Amino acid sequence: MKTGYIYDESYFWHDTGSGTLFLPSGGYLEKDVFSEDPATKRRVNNLMERCGIMKKLKRIDPRPATLEEIKLFHTTNYINKVKLLSDTTGGDAGDHAIVGRGSYEIALLSTGGAITAVDAVMQSEVENAYALTRPPGHHAEADMGIGFCIFNNVAIAAKYARETYGLDRIMIVDWDVHHGNGTEKAFYHDPNVLFISIHEDLNFPDNSGYAEDVGEDSGRGFNVNIPLPPGTGNAGYLEAFKSIIAPLADDFKPQLIIVSAGQDPSIYDPLGRMRVTAEGFGKMTELMMEMADKHCDKKIVFCHEGGYSNSYVPFCTLRIIETLSGITTDVVDPFVAGANGYPDKLYEHQKEVINKVIEIQSEYWSSLKVLV
Repeated sequence: MKTGYIYDESYFWHDTGSGTLFLPSGGYLEKDVFSEDPATKRRVNNLMERCGIMKKLKRIDPRPATLEEIKLFHTTNYINKVKLLSDTTGGDAGDHAIVGRGSYEIALLSTGGAITAVDAVMQSEVENAYALTRPPGHHAEADMGIGFCIFNNVAIAAKYARETYGLDRIMIVDWDVHHGNGTEKAFYHDPNVLFISIHEDLNFPDNSGYAEDVGEDSGRGFNVNIPLPPGTGNAGYLEAFKSIIAPLADDFKPQLIIVSAGQDPSIYDPLGRMRVTAEGFGKMTELMMEMADKHCDKKIVFCHEGGYSNSYVPFCTLRIIETLSGITTDVVDPFVAGANGYPDKLYEHQKEVINKVIEIQSEYWSSLKVLV
């Protein structure tokens, strides 16, 4: 069993309240399904059980992150704020980061799920791991939650991996449709973590994720943003992986790879305007595994981030897990026909963005090269 799978029932009990799309309901906003709804991830589990792949994975229970581990990134004041909201009335821990009753303990377990995945891979309990973490984390900054994210699961897991296993080089690839602003800030001055965010240009957060934001001080060049145009599909994403991310991995030679896996670049996501299909997510996973095999003895961890189509996220996530595990099920993407009207090719305006990122980043690539 080379693939570990981490989740806990309590992840689905994190209560984001009454909402419509990404806003609280009320006034003229009639209550509807809130985007960050537990059904999206619960249905991932249901599909995996239904098709039989779940029993072929190594199920690993997460542990709660400790307060000291959360403080690897977050301030004491912010942690206390989350706990107070969780213990009392609930509320917003920043900017659309909803804390429900009991969410503090669930958020600790979500971050602990990412840490548990790191431990399982680093201790060779499994070759790779997928953590179905909820609440997500990549928007959360040191002193505030943003965009459904309370604690930054991946940033804390990466800092934990450095402290616990003495790693010098960790690569984080964030393919959520929204810019990974919180993780970027966690490592913006850090040459030991290569952070790459591939996202829809100017979607969320505002004024974030520009190609020119390359890091500062000794971390200059170790922060890479790939802001793809709306409408980019499989071909554009795969070109960015092959032309930018894989060459960076070749220079940086990571000892561990962590993927912030948001399935909201999918063609059916209500909060994104990209056109990635389940097959595209499988291909991106394949390329990430090739990098892990080449540079870090297959050590790669996936942590679930966004993804807001209750119908399609399960099929996208299943394709990722099939690729990680090498197990093929009889599940065929039932929605792929809806993408057939859009030619899956690399368009010139998408290539221009990729070339721009290469031009900006090429100034720093030599500093990333590691001789081992």
